[in-house]
Amino acid sequence: MVMDEDNRASQQDPDRPPQPPAAGPRPPKPKGVWPVVFMIGSVVLLVILFRTVLVEGPAELDDVSFETELERGTVKSFVLTGDMTARGDFTQGGKSKNYEVRFSPGYLQSVRSVTKEPPTEGSGPEKERHTTNLDYIKTKLPKSDKESGFKNEPADNMWTQVLLQMVPWVLFIGLIWFLFFRQIRASSGPGSVLSFGRSQARKIEENRKKYTFKDVAGIDEAKDEVTEIIEFLKNSARFQKLGARIPRGVLLVGPPGTGKTLLAKAIAGEADVPFFSISGSDFVEMFVGVGASRVRDLFRQAKASAPCIIFLDEIDAVGRRRGSGLGGGHDEREQTLNAILVEMDGFDTNDGVIVMAATNRPDVLDSALLRPGRFDREIVIDLPDVKGREAILKVHARKIVLDPAVDLSVLARTTPIFSGADLEALINEAALLAVMRKKQMVTMDELEEARDKVQWGRQKKSRAMDESDKRITAFHEAGHSLLAKLIPGVDPMHKVTIIPRGIALGATLSRPEKDRYHMQRNYALGNMTVLFGGRVAEELFCDDISAGARNDIKRATELARLMVCEWGMSEKLGPVNYSETEEHLFLGREIARTRNHSEAISVEIDVEVRRLIDECYGRAKKLVETNKGCCEEIAKTLLVREVLTAAEVDEILKKHGVSPVNNSTAGDRAPSPGPEGTDAGPPAAGTEGQNV
Repeated sequence: MVMDEDNRASQQDPDRPPQPPAAGPRPPKPKGVWPVVFMIGSVVLLVILFRTVLVEGPAELDDVSFETELERGTVKSFVLTGDMTARGDFTQGGKSKNYEVRFSPGYLQSVRSVTKEPPTEGSGPEKERHTTNLDYIKTKLPKSDKESGFKNEPADNMWTQVLLQMVPWVLFIGLIWFLFFRQIRASSGPGSVLSFGRSQARKIEENRKKYTFKDVAGIDEAKDEVTEIIEFLKNSARFQKLGARIPRGVLLVGPPGTGKTLLAKAIAGEADVPFFSISGSDFVEMFVGVGASRVRDLFRQAKASAPCIIFLDEIDAVGRRRGSGLGGGHDEREQTLNAILVEMDGFDTNDGVIVMAATNRPDVLDSALLRPGRFDREIVIDLPDVKGREAILKVHARKIVLDPAVDLSVLARTTPIFSGADLEALINEAALLAVMRKKQMVTMDELEEARDKVQWGRQKKSRAMDESDKRITAFHEAGHSLLAKLIPGVDPMHKVTIIPRGIALGATLSRPEKDRYHMQRNYALGNMTVLFGGRVAEELFCDDISAGARNDIKRATELARLMVCEWGMSEKLGPVNYSETEEHLFLGREIARTRNHSEAISVEIDVEVRRLIDECYGRAKKLVETNKGCCEEIAKTLLVREVLTAAEVDEILKKHGVSPVNNSTAGDRAPSPGPEGTDAGPPAAGTEGQNV
């Protein structure tokens, strides 16, 4: 399952290299300035209020009190603000204070004293000089070298006074609106205080990129199965005319990375209807009843946009069996599940809303959720087969410049356990590796190295290993590769290497020629024999054994127990299922494991498992001892070259007169002389783990 998220032009012209996107990411929208304005205004308002409360106002004086202070010499400044008003500073109690004085009508213009000026020569009679109270005040104010303390200012404008009085109230009302009314009005938005009960579903907008079935590959059967849903969404009248009812719910089941979410998007894109997407964990919050409220709100929005699709990703987060756990109970998750059940098939059911859900744990879902009328249809999206993997690789290869000599079918055959997400990562890693190697296009070398890196990890050529460790690893892998060539029926060997990769010190890799759907008895016994090849080689050539075969022993034991207990491949015990039933905690079942057989049968099972392992171990030891020279030369060659392909191992066997019975018919490619120099595929004989 893959999608092509880049250039559409490259799909029309395969020879045209991919072009960079026309524009980069959209710049973030500038935030509004109103919150900043109101915050500044609130600070100013607080300052004004504090000054009003904490700062003492000016002293109010009449003309008598003012004249008394003037005679005392405490008045420092005098400012006229009108015909009968003035203000200024004066000293009271040793502190400087402000004052405001309102004089009696005509006080400032009244005559305070009359003096006579003597006549001068040539002038007339003597004149009288009238001194007003205002002149007297001037003489009483303190003098300085530059100016007098007397000033004269015009009276304040009435509109200015009104504005100054209203500014604090405007700021106060704005602050109240910002803190309360604005939050209440925005309660429908995400993240607000009152939005807990609102649905967190994201609606795919019409102007965004739409996915179609052209973006999906590797699951043709699943696409065919949902075609009728698309037809119903496009033209529901045809179905209603014949009385047919489309499935109300579709459950997508499959391993991670197989494309369940992408298939749901492609269905919405093909039908061209609204698409609501939400995760199961988005329903549950710390407040009781929030999940059920969000479910009701989600379906209310969907019914208003019908016909539409609701996609519930990871539905097992809220769809687990009710009554589960140690205490059982009526918890928040169960309330959410009950709301989903009622909305999908209750008294008020809308056939225009189709619910799609995805999970990789269908075994834990409640039975009421899976019954007909709710999730009517279950679509299994499994790992892609070889044809699907090739189609997926072709879709992803459109985004990179690929060497014409690259054969994607070979790469598809060597990735049998890869999901669509793994294949996408493989193509991307190959492109990155080609860039680091300064190549103009991606070749097969980069693709194969990327395959190994995705599956096993990066090569660790810098890991310091002494000669004894390398020798043990070389003989271990030589034993695996020798048996992989001599035992018929197992997957053909592809490559053997002693270069550390991930946690493995070495690996013998196979390349299956086809996807295997049946586990046959001879195939299982052959694989068990190959797994013991490494331990046998260590025992014969290194005079000791190491812990490097721990993973081989574990896998062989698990395989033998499956053959005896579940697959009925034991002649002594017969086709009976002796496996233990393991119940999971918090699933409404028993806590401990239950055994369906007696103690005597358990002893027989252990004896039979040991018999199969001993037979395979003895067979492996006999083959390695018979072909001791081949195994030794393979190990010595590995110590020199570090990597051997299947063809090179065949040459060593033929040199000793041994004909390999398990050859690949697909034709192995010669080893490349690149800096890494490795091909890889899935393991046929296990890996050499780190010593404990």
